[in-house]
Amino acid sequence: MPELPEVESARVVLERSALGRRIEDVDDSDTYVCRPHPPGELRAVLVGSTLRTAHRRGKSLWCTTSEGSVLGIHLGMSGKVVVASADGTEVDGGDHWEFGRAPGDYRHSRFSLAFADGGALHLVDPRRLGRVRLDPPVDTLGPDAAGIDLPRFLHALGHGRAPVKARLLDQHALAGIGNLLADDLLWRAGLNPARPVDSLTGPERVALHRSLTATVDDALRGGGVHTLPLVAHRRRDGRCPTDGAALVRSTVGGRTTYWCPRHQPRLPPPPAGQARAGQAADGRGLPVAPP
Repeated sequence: MPELPEVESARVVLERSALGRRIEDVDDSDTYVCRPHPPGELRAVLVGSTLRTAHRRGKSLWCTTSEGSVLGIHLGMSGKVVVASADGTEVDGGDHWEFGRAPGDYRHSRFSLAFADGGALHLVDPRRLGRVRLDPPVDTLGPDAAGIDLPRFLHALGHGRAPVKARLLDQHALAGIGNLLADDLLWRAGLNPARPVDSLTGPERVALHRSLTATVDDALRGGGVHTLPLVAHRRRDGRCPTDGAALVRSTVGGRTTYWCPRHQPRLPPPPAGQARAGQAADGRGLPVAPP
């Protein structure tokens, strides 16, 4: 499902293969994907213009046009942007396909731009969960999760009793983290996804930012969230890639969540020099690591 890395790939496709091409026709007939615009409204605005710039914040994608309008494209759970030549051959964006569809199969195109040079841009979306609209409300989103520095991250993380995973998934706090990214970065940080934000120590917050940076960078370099180390093990019989423990499957923030019970404990760390309740301690009262 598209998360920040997949949406960045779509932005690059637009930047590389769709900018500067005059729009000759628009298919905006899908009233659900193009809501709240009635059929023909997007066409009336876009025909005769060119896409000038492509932008992304979090999982939101938008283009400015030569006429000053802003076209927002949301990929939903299954959408991808494809650019085709005049004969329908895919020239960009067709590197990863699901649902057994072959390149050049546009039966699930929900929105398209026909260019004056004969090529076309398609939003291909089998599940029909994407969205195309003018003037998308990107200003309501939090800072982008890619490249966010530590001070801005700490501000976005904030405080409260919400589970840390739920806060990471809040696009108004921090834009771009989806379910798979959240599980992987919490696994890397050794933090239980259900831990309340207020229970995180200063060092844990720093470690969480470090894990976020590494996870997003790895997914961008690898080509998507499906390349992350934990993702292949997110299944009922999955095991932690680090220590081999059976992963726990639970629901956090309304989302299916996988975590390692061995190095992502449910409880926050005890104060320095104290053992957690029920944990073995040595003669000085210091916690003893389990065998």
